[in-house]
Amino acid sequence: MRVIDLALKDLMQTVRDWKAAAFLLAMPIAFTLLFGAIFSGADGEVDPRLPVGFLDQDGGSVLSTHLLDLLSASDTVRPVVLEDADVDDVEKQVSDEELAGAIIVPAGYSERTLGQEMGQAPTSDEAQLTVIVDEASSAGMTVKNGFQTAVTRLLGSVQTARLTAQAFEAQGGHADDAFVEETLDKAIAAWEEPALTVSVSQSGAAVETVEAENEAEQADDQNAYAHSSPAMMIQFSIAGLIGSAEILVLERKSRTLQRLLTTAISRLEIVLGHFLAIFALIFVQLVLLVGFGQVVLGVDYMREPLATLLVMVTMALWTGSLGLLIGVVSRTQEQAIMFAMIPMFILSALGGAWMPLEFTSETFQTIGHLTPTAWAMDGFQNVVARGLGLSSVLAPAGIMLAYAVVLFGLAVWRLRFE
Repeated sequence: MRVIDLALKDLMQTVRDWKAAAFLLAMPIAFTLLFGAIFSGADGEVDPRLPVGFLDQDGGSVLSTHLLDLLSASDTVRPVVLEDADVDDVEKQVSDEELAGAIIVPAGYSERTLGQEMGQAPTSDEAQLTVIVDEASSAGMTVKNGFQTAVTRLLGSVQTARLTAQAFEAQGGHADDAFVEETLDKAIAAWEEPALTVSVSQSGAAVETVEAENEAEQADDQNAYAHSSPAMMIQFSIAGLIGSAEILVLERKSRTLQRLLTTAISRLEIVLGHFLAIFALIFVQLVLLVGFGQVVLGVDYMREPLATLLVMVTMALWTGSLGLLIGVVSRTQEQAIMFAMIPMFILSALGGAWMPLEFTSETFQTIGHLTPTAWAMDGFQNVVARGLGLSSVLAPAGIMLAYAVVLFGLAVWRLRFE
């Protein structure tokens, strides 16, 4: 009971200041909306496809236009039309990683590929597309596969149009340019609405996993806050430690901790009381922000409520342990602020709160996952963005719990009542 009394005293002392409420709720909500607007883009939708350059030296010919349409419909690449650019400019943009790759349509490509007359074989050696990618990178291989798929469909449609024209002329008809273009249009349209589809059945568990991932991807495409909502919760839960850490500093400076030892409360109860107050403050903050994300922003935390709760609890445990350690090592209120703000910025940046780690290099991802914030992000993202279940958050929760134990142990070891 004495532990609870001490925790309640700390909570009342923390929330009495209106600035604490601003940090705990107003600031994360404001930054969630800001980052959500940034990630949503101008049209409110995120396009996760890799940007690739498209340089048309064929002057908007039939095939170059169809190729651009096929690339635009790709699931992996997003064509960026390059105007008034030359090959050197394109190569530089790819090497500078402004573009994930590029494809160049040479002049006369459409005419030479189709053939001046449909009975004439195409001179493919003279009508080669130029593809610029870094095959050593995973993005480069993805772009190359995306290009290959689009070009294969284009050339397959050309072959279909050619055979159709030849059959039509064999029956006495005349396959003019209009006939060829119409046939080509129909052949390319057939890729979008195939007459034959293949259905593959899987085991129940596999089907549920695939369906959940597809549903999550669709929800994530429609909700730009699926990243910013958990990210800002994590960041400002650390910022909220300032007030809690200052309480310990003030108690030590005023010798309140020493006087507590003269009462019936034990050292362990004092430590647990302060820790319980920090934990409760962070957990309530998370509950309110999760509720705001669920109700106002439409981020589906309650799709897997037990998984979300487990991530929230373990996150509050390690963050509370960090707050206890900050209060223990700080000698002044200024130090408490500094020791809270520095970890907030460093852990948020490395842990993927500012930018998803999926968009960074493998080295940065490895470094990022040395921090508990990265595992907290993984836990929330597994639920709200990837559509996974309770089992997917067990590893992140376990790692955050390990951080909590280590940080709590360090705080107890460094705590001095004098």
